[in-house]
Amino acid sequence: MAAHDERKSDLIGRLQVLRESVLWKLDGLSEYETRRPMTPTGTNLLGLVKHLATCEFGYFGITFGRPPPIDMPWALPGALDGADMWATPEESTEFVVDGLYRRSWEHAARTFELLDLDSPGHAPGWPQATVSLHQILVHMNIETARHAGHADIVRELIDGAAGMTPGAANLEIAGTDDQRAHYERVQAAADTFR
Repeated sequence: MAAHDERKSDLIGRLQVLRESVLWKLDGLSEYETRRPMTPTGTNLLGLVKHLATCEFGYFGITFGRPPPIDMPWALPGALDGADMWATPEESTEFVVDGLYRRSWEHAARTFELLDLDSPGHAPGWPQATVSLHQILVHMNIETARHAGHADIVRELIDGAAGMTPGAANLEIAGTDDQRAHYERVQAAADTFR
């Protein structure tokens, strides 16, 4: 039982590190910068956060018979495709971060308290009829890590800020001069194939 609890705590702890990493990417940015689409598919920082909140309410809530405590019209059948991937003008950064994402964490925490890793649930759209909390925790770690990577790139495109967390940049290229020299080396290597 202790090893089971340790695995659960480890998965929850790793998820929290990823969650905080995603939110760090919004630090110091304006409403415009958090919403600005930075890729041809419209990827933007605030939309990534809104999407992750929607996923957490679904996977850690609905999957285990615990509906979200708020209405999410963007997640209902018939909603505009991709509506969870961007914020409307009425949805402030504060609303998306605190009213959705952090609130989804609170909702998830209650699910974690109530259920063991083997507890069954039903995830609509999944091929198997029953899923476990363990499967969903692994899935949301992967989902959050994937979008944290998107957020890394989007933030770097906005203002050059890069790294995993404020205290651990996890980048070997430290200064602006080093980054420029590195970029030029990479470009020169690519240019040999033109």
